[in-house]
Parts: sequence; C-alpha cells; structure tokens
Amino acid sequence: MELYFAPMSCSLASRIALYEAGVDATYVQVDRFSKRLAEGGDYRDVYALGMVPALRLDDGTLLTETAAVLQHVAELRPEAGLAPTGAERRELHRWLSYVGGELHKVVFYPLFHPDSTDEVKRHACALAGPRLAYVDRHLTDREHLLDRLSVADAYLFTVLGWMIATPLSLDDYPHAKAYHRRLLQRPSFARAVGDERPLYRAS
Repeated sequence: MELYFAPMSCSLASRIALYEAGVDATYVQVDRFSKRLAEGGDYRDVYALGMVPALRLDDGTLLTETAAVLQHVAELRPEAGLAPTGAERRELHRWLSYVGGELHKVVFYPLFHPDSTDEVKRHACALAGPRLAYVDRHLTDREHLLDRLSVADAYLFTVLGWMIATPLSLDDYPHAKAYHRRLLQRPSFARAVGDERPLYRAS
C-alpha cells in the first residue's frame, strides 16, 4: 500500500491515521508545486488532478479524497477504534464533512492558493471566524471531536496546524489550541509531524 503525500498538506491526516492504526505503508512524496514525484515521474500520471492524498491499495485500486482515505484506514484496523459504529458513525461523517468543506476548502484553500487576490484572502479570513468559533465551542470540556479519538481528529489537527502560515491565530480559539497541543503530544501525531516538517522546509 502506498500513500502519495505532500509534506504538511491535508495528506498529513492520512499519515497520522496509518501510524495510529498501525498499518504499514510506503510513502511517496509529491512536490506540491510541480507535481513531480521524488522518485521521478509526474504524479498526474497517477492521479490526473494532482491532488493528495491518494492511497494505492494492495489490489492496485487508487483511493482519493481525505475523508475516504481516512475511513478506509480506520476500517483496516477496526480494533484501533478510529471510526465508531452505529449512531455515532453519523457524527464522524458530519465532522469529516465539516472539516473538509467549511474549513479546508472554504477557509484555507483560498488563503493558500497562489492565484487568490488580497480581497479573496480577506473574505476567507472573515469566513473563518464563525467556523473556527463553532469548533472551539464544541471542544469546550472535550478531549476529541467525538467521544474518543477518531480519524476526524487527525483531519482537524492537520487543518488547525495550517493557521501558523496565515493571518489567523489559534490563540483566538483557546479550546481548539489546547486540543491541538494535546494531540501533538500523542506519539502517532508527533511522529507524523516530525517526519513531514523537515520535508516541508526543504521543499
């Protein structure tokens, strides 16, 4: 199994989930600008849109989209408890959708896109306030998004980490900040960040 990733991008969440679940994988780095693979070749020959993550399964199937990859990883090792069953599974779907839609795409995509104008970036920052405040309120007196650690936490942790590279500040959201700090102390999260941060700085 191979995970195509770009350092410190949304694919970090998939790496965290793989580490947390104890699933072995090979990690193939994609240049976030040129879409070239570290080993040579064009990533767009693997996935035409050039987006990460993409998980190449053992049967050759290519699985894309963060929410889909995270849930697949969780299902590979159900004993790790990274995806709840029953009624709480709806909450996992809700939070994966929220982080992917309301935070990743609405807020951070325009902040990082090289073609975004200053006006677009200001608008994204304005949209960020209520969306991040909603997360912050939810995390009041909570350790995780759900009743226990799930793959949704890997995704939210990753997205919150991007704030350091934007005009937004995690200091404005104390419960989310404490949550991010707690997760960073968890071995799988710390290992994933430790593996990818030097690659990001070198890219």
